[in-house]
Amino acid sequence: MELTTIWFLLVAVLFTGYFVLEGFDFGVGMLLPVLGRDDRERRVLINTIGPVWDGNEVWLITAGGAMFAAFPEWYATLFSGFYLPLLLILLALIARGVAFEYRHKRPEAAWKRRWDRAIFWGSAVPAVLWGVAFANILRGVPLSADHEYAGGLLDLLHPYALLGGVTTLGLFLTHGAVFLALKTAGDIRERAGALAVKLGVGTAVVAVVFLAWTLSIRSSAAAVVLAVGAALALLAGVAAARVRREGWAFTGTAVAIALAVATLFAALFPNVLPSTLDAAGTLTATNAASTPYTLKIMTWVAVVFTPIVLAYQGWTYWVFRKRIGVQNIPQH
Repeated sequence: MELTTIWFLLVAVLFTGYFVLEGFDFGVGMLLPVLGRDDRERRVLINTIGPVWDGNEVWLITAGGAMFAAFPEWYATLFSGFYLPLLLILLALIARGVAFEYRHKRPEAAWKRRWDRAIFWGSAVPAVLWGVAFANILRGVPLSADHEYAGGLLDLLHPYALLGGVTTLGLFLTHGAVFLALKTAGDIRERAGALAVKLGVGTAVVAVVFLAWTLSIRSSAAAVVLAVGAALALLAGVAAARVRREGWAFTGTAVAIALAVATLFAALFPNVLPSTLDAAGTLTATNAASTPYTLKIMTWVAVVFTPIVLAYQGWTYWVFRKRIGVQNIPQH
């Protein structure tokens, strides 16, 4: 297997891990005003992701770094053409991170409400815009023969891209609700489980339409198999949530997100950013890649450090694996 193919797969794996792990973070943030009826319940919700949310974002940083080093042409064209959406995602993530750290600094209810809104919008904006961005990556954008973006913001907001945003929004909401049902106890658990089923049914419909539209644009045998697997995993997760098997439900939604992201990358390959203007402008895993020597060095670095990072993050989830409820939150 060529190194360009290996690094395309590694970038796909990194983004898949990011969406699976950060997906429930986003879901919890968006559900904060829905499931958190008072301050103690909202603190329960935030504490379910408190130990892991920043570690989950490392997957995005690593994916961006891998893209920059392995496919600099892809990175440059993507970040120039998608400048405004990616800037909005960055600002939302910054606001969200600050909100997690500053919400508890003062006891006033108005102070906490402001940071709660920051958590909500800091989760909702990336949840939508990531779907819009990846839908555009798969469909293609107007690129010149020199691989320069030749469109504007409105070129990124077509119906397929907007449906992609709605799909990721629904997937992350469902994933977050299932995660809360898995990690909380008492009344919050009951409400989160019931909401997960309702969200999951609607999300399944939207996701099937989006995946079918995706396969009508670009497809491969592997993409079809992965898309079918994603749909079945989501339905299985919803069914498990309905009978209160939260562990299996979370596995189902996690696998559904992973297979959905894999579907997009499988349908995209060997391209990394198709051009809708000129076929000569299409970026592929070959013409967008770094030199073979660079890829070789990066491969050895990945072989050494990836298991260490995975082991550390796995240990973090194991340490903070238990459920929490309002009984674990002291009153102020």
